Amino acid sequence: MVTREDIENIAILSKLFVAEEDLDKLTEQMQEIVEFADAINNAPDSGEEFDNINNLSNVFREDVVVESFPSEEILKNAPEQAEDHFLVRNHT
Repeated sequence: MVTREDIENIAILSKLFVAEEDLDKLTEQMQEIVEFADAINNAPDSGEEFDNINNLSNVFREDVVVESFPSEEILKNAPEQAEDHFLVRNHT
């Protein structure tokens, strides 16, 4: 059972302000959420694994090595570069 005190404690821990007039509604809503979670947890299952219920399989393609662009071509629009690398500013 979710109480007003529970909601007040959650608000304090979350550093949230909850107006006095909202406490009853929030308590009711939180209780509904808890009841819903309990219903899901207590739902019967068929004992079957849920994985791959649609009998799908991954289709992989063969890896093919292709020629890459030359470094000079890739770096020609880089605002800053050093050797064969992009230079990126450290924002710490």
